[in-house]
Formats: sequence, structure tokens, C-alpha cells
Amino acid sequence: MNSSRKEHLGASSSEPLTVIVIGNGPSGICLSYLLSGYTPYVKPDAIHPLPLLQRKLTEAPGISILDQDLGYLSEGLEGRCQSPVALLFDALLRPDTDFGGDLESVLTWKHEKERAIPHMVLGRNLPGGAWHSIEGSMVTLSQGQWMGLPDLQVKDWMQKKRRGLRNSRATAGDIAHYYRDYVTKKGLGPNFVSGAVVTAVEWGTSEPSGSGTQAPSPLFHVSGFLTTKDQSQQPFSLWARNVVLATGTFDSPARLGVPGEALPFVHHELSALEAATRVGTVTPASDPILIIGAGLSAADTILYARHYNIPVIHAFRRPVDDPGLVFNQLPKMLYPEYHKVHQMMREQSILSPSPYEGYRSLPGHRLLLFKEDRQAVFRDPEGVEKVFSVSLVLVLIGSHPDLSFLPGAGAHLAVDPDQPLSAKRNPVDVDPFTYQSTHQEGLYAMGPLAGDNFVRFVQGGALAVASSLLRKETRKPP
Repeated sequence: MNSSRKEHLGASSSEPLTVIVIGNGPSGICLSYLLSGYTPYVKPDAIHPLPLLQRKLTEAPGISILDQDLGYLSEGLEGRCQSPVALLFDALLRPDTDFGGDLESVLTWKHEKERAIPHMVLGRNLPGGAWHSIEGSMVTLSQGQWMGLPDLQVKDWMQKKRRGLRNSRATAGDIAHYYRDYVTKKGLGPNFVSGAVVTAVEWGTSEPSGSGTQAPSPLFHVSGFLTTKDQSQQPFSLWARNVVLATGTFDSPARLGVPGEALPFVHHELSALEAATRVGTVTPASDPILIIGAGLSAADTILYARHYNIPVIHAFRRPVDDPGLVFNQLPKMLYPEYHKVHQMMREQSILSPSPYEGYRSLPGHRLLLFKEDRQAVFRDPEGVEKVFSVSLVLVLIGSHPDLSFLPGAGAHLAVDPDQPLSAKRNPVDVDPFTYQSTHQEGLYAMGPLAGDNFVRFVQGGALAVASSLLRKETRKPP
């Protein structure tokens, strides 16, 4: 973290910043890169494999993508994402990746410092966000090349580190290191403040007293605290003309809402199992651990437990052949370990002898309650209650964004304000070409908060936000 920027934060300022970004994961890093004057242009000799896009790109030669009409350029594109700008930026960075190709990006990058927009990126952790909280040996779901940020390919970075991709994929530890390194290599460090926890964001239309500048509309007040080296908390208070929410969704694990869920042996993160195996409170001789959930976090935990020969009971509500299960959507060749977990789920039932020693599957089971003597009570698909003794419980059924620092926890910003905010089902309602909130001018949301759940596609949100902010700055009176 840059010391001068830390001092600025610590002193707190009434002079408004142009932009404050809350969250320093891949979304925040990519946006900082674009706001620092790094500008994408189409290579003069590049030919995009999509004829429609290629024709549009030739209509404005020498004009930065940031200065073009993103709606026009993205019109007609199709892919694995609902966001048109995310599909556009992905197509420019990785032209034929969905067809198994490895064409170079059609973009070239120029560092035009005069286009830089002053900004500050606030994050609880080191740059990379939640990637620093994931067990380092875990292999990423996405291919390694899809985890990269503009103008520094993961495979090139790993070759220099003398590291290799496993089955085209990288470990979470490698990716966390890559993001931290990216900030350093691109000279973005002065914009980043780690250890910053935002506790409140409020907005109005008046300048703070004593600023002496014209009053733009709106103006945001961002407050919180900075955790110092001695673990003390130093409050800060900042003003900004624009705020970008890039906090991701890993802050608040989803809960079952059943009796006993607050008991000390019930947890909601894989790290609890890692800690228990490290200190020896869970061993191969223990009662089974109970894993609840049928997503990739549950699968990762099963793989971790089997690596240490820890017995597992695996409970989930859906049938194993439900097309909504993520395992039924992953190519077997690319994700052999997840396919193996799905095979275990399918072939093993509590009613039959287990072909997989130390693993029991409970499909279609609904948890009723946990008891203090480490028992879990279920209702099976036939309505029969069953009781299991367990050593540890991991409830891994997803997570929700924590926007408690916003008025009303940000509920009014969602597509459906009457339902809980959810990255997959009810994200923040944003304009698809600027990512600005449809409910509040100057407030932006990107990444999972806006419904973009893969690193590959969060970069399109950064492009949209940067393009919008550059247009605002250009329109400002001298």
C-alpha cells in the first residue's frame, strides 16, 4: 500500500475525490487499470474472427474502445454471459476462446496519463480481494487464461514464475499472487489502500463545508476505519463524486435458518475444516463431518476431506440428475475432479453399501435441526426422520453480498427491491452500458453485484464504468 495514500486516508479529507472504488478484487483492479490512463485501441492489422464485430471495428480506426459506442459494438454478440459489454470486452481480449482457439487479443494498450482519473480503491485484504481467503491449493473453476487481466496473460506470468497450469487451470494461490503482482507491475499501487473497512456510504447534493468548489450533484460521503499494523482501528471520512461498488459476494455466507445453526460445531466456510484438521480435532477416526450443499464449494470441501481420509456425510436437497446442479453443466474432460464428486453423489446412497469408503450421500434430504450433542436431524424424501452423529458441520449453500454500509443495506438498489440482493437471482439494477445504478446517479456496481460472476466477464463492467466516468470528466466545465 502506498504510504502517501494511506496518510491521505488517515487524515480524512473534505476535498472530494473523483472516484472511490469499494473492493479490491479483480473488478476493482481492472477498473483501476483503466482509470489510470491505460487505454485500449484495436491493433491496425487485427482481424477479428467475428465478421459483424470486425466490420464495426473498422468504422472508427484510431479511436479508443473507451470512446466508442459500447452499445453499438456489442449489439448481436452472444456467449456465456448476459452482459453485452462483458461479451464485447471478452471477445476483444480472447477472440475465439469459446471455440477452443488461442488467438491473440485484437487490442493494444497505450498509457495515456492525461486521461487518468483520480481514484482510490479501498479493500479489506491485499489486492486480489477474496482470492486471498481461498485455500491456496484449490484449482480454479475457470481456465487459467480466463482469470487474467488486460495486458498480462496468466500463462506468461506463470512461465516467468516457473509455474505451470494444471489441465489448463491454475491454483487459487497462484491467482491471488498474480492479482497482487498485477497491481505492482502496472504501477497501480498508489491508488490502493488495504486494511480499509467501509462502514457507511451516504449521499446528498451539497458540497462539504469549506471545500470551495462548485457543488456537483450528487456527492457521496464514505466513512469507515483503517486497520493499522498494531491492529488498532483508525477512522476515516472521505467525499467522492462517484462511488463504485466492487465488493463481490463472499462477505456473508447463506444460512439454513434451522434450530442449532449457531452451535459451535456448525460452520459456513471451508477454512473451519482446514483449521480442525490442522489442530487434530477432526481426524480419520472421528465421526463423519457433515457437508450440506451441492455447489462447487461443497465439492471442494469433499475433495479436501478425502485427501485427508476424513469420513464425509454429504446432504443436499436436489436429486443428483437435476439439470440445475452445476456438475451437470461442466465438461467432464476439463473438470475431472468435480465429475468424480458428482459420480460419488450419484452412485452412493445411504440405503446401499458404499462403493466409496468414507463417503455417504443424502440426496433429497432436508435438514430439520442440529442438537447440542453433535447430532443432525434430517427428513428424507419419504418423510422419515433420520439422525446422524457428526464431528463438524459445514453449511455451504452460497453467499450473499454484504452491503450493510449502504442505506437500507442497498435493498432498494436491486432489480426486485422486495427480494434479497443476490448475485445470481437479484443483482443490483444497473444500466447495461454504463453499470451505473438505475436508482442513484454516481453510484456504480460491477462484478458479482451486477450479475457478472466470473473473472472473465467482470472486466466488461470495468470497461463500461471507465467509459462512463471518462465521458463525465470530459463534460465537466473547466
